[in-house]
Amino acid sequence: MEELVRKAEELAGRYGISYYEIRITRVTAAHLGMQNGQLEELSLNTEMGIGVRAFNGAWGFSSANDMTRAEEAIKTAMKIAKLSRGDSRIHLGDPVRDRAEIKVRKPFTDIDVEDKLALVKEIDSLLRGEKIVSREAAYGDGLKEQLYFNSLGSEIETVVPRIRVRFSVTARENGEMQTYWRYFGGTAGWELVESIDFPHWAELVKEKALSLLHARSPPSGEFEIIMDPELTGVFIHEALGHAVEADSVKNGDSILAGKLGERIAVEELTVVDDPTLPGKYGSYVYDDEGIRAKRVEIIKDGVLVNYLNDRETSALLGLEPNGHGRAQGYNYQPLVRMSNTYVEPGSWSLEEMLEEVKNGLYMAGDKGGQVDTASGTFTFGATEGYIIENGEIKDMVRDVAMSGSILEVLRNIRAVGKELRVEFPGYCGKGQVVPVDDGGPHLLTRALVGGLR
Repeated sequence: MEELVRKAEELAGRYGISYYEIRITRVTAAHLGMQNGQLEELSLNTEMGIGVRAFNGAWGFSSANDMTRAEEAIKTAMKIAKLSRGDSRIHLGDPVRDRAEIKVRKPFTDIDVEDKLALVKEIDSLLRGEKIVSREAAYGDGLKEQLYFNSLGSEIETVVPRIRVRFSVTARENGEMQTYWRYFGGTAGWELVESIDFPHWAELVKEKALSLLHARSPPSGEFEIIMDPELTGVFIHEALGHAVEADSVKNGDSILAGKLGERIAVEELTVVDDPTLPGKYGSYVYDDEGIRAKRVEIIKDGVLVNYLNDRETSALLGLEPNGHGRAQGYNYQPLVRMSNTYVEPGSWSLEEMLEEVKNGLYMAGDKGGQVDTASGTFTFGATEGYIIENGEIKDMVRDVAMSGSILEVLRNIRAVGKELRVEFPGYCGKGQVVPVDDGGPHLLTRALVGGLR
């Protein structure tokens, strides 16, 4: 390590590099997947590599998966930076020396692979049922150990565990097919698996898939809608979160560019991105630029108060860096990314919200969608929906989607629920894939509703 630091300093002097940073990462991971009783994947891997960024007004980057090539990776990144010679600036700050580990009660690295396989087989067995024509169960874990150092003198060692379980079924009847799923995850150990009531959730997943077979198509038009905590999380992550990632602002791809300090939502709305939430899937202690993770209020009482940023965008926009430079792995450069994004709870119960709706929909779950942060428009599918008539939940609808303008929907919010849930672990893709979580309370607003088909 000391020899590598000395070599990096020597090369930086030789190539005239003002700043560099080096990540040495080792990931130990297990993935098991089963489909319809057949084992599709069982892999246990350890991968180690080095990623180097050098700055000379523009970034140079190089990586290697063989530590005997570490010096070559450093030299290559610095040569690229020297040749690039841009006019950008970055935040530097003070050196940081720290060791941070997210502790767990039962390390999954101590659990035998036979037990992990038994778990997947048990879930697969629980998913069997009449009219269930397809079932999937998957388990994954990964322990990321990273050593970061930079030319400022920072030396940071981090250890972050992540674990995730997901399963799904597809039901079929009279030529109609419907799929339903459930997933769990966090920066946790095997204790997370032991806390899940798998028989309960397997029955619920099957029941929902079968119910959707008989659900009717949704109405179309503008309606009052109540989003459940999962759909609230997806909406906030996709429609708002990507628009406040400062690289989108820098590149002119965000409708929220230039709006810091402006009221963009109702006063009751506060939105947060917080990588420090204990146990959540998107949590970490330091980002991949050696910046300490921190809770960031994006919208405070309806006012846009911050962007998510990295060393480069914080310098460009004159903002404090807030620890959102994340990379998929040692062989990727950090980008501005979300972590755990959610809406702060308000004061309304779900029953009080329902009483406000004469003709609308209750929409739940995430079925994917699209967002255009530049124009500020979005379309998201919900896993399930229900008609609301005169304050009462009526018929189930399927293949239902909501769409609209991000800013209009934020301004149309009439009520924010009081029960917060941030427990929807997943992956966010933006050229790279990183683990995230999102959520919130129930939200009552207006949006366009239609079918996915």
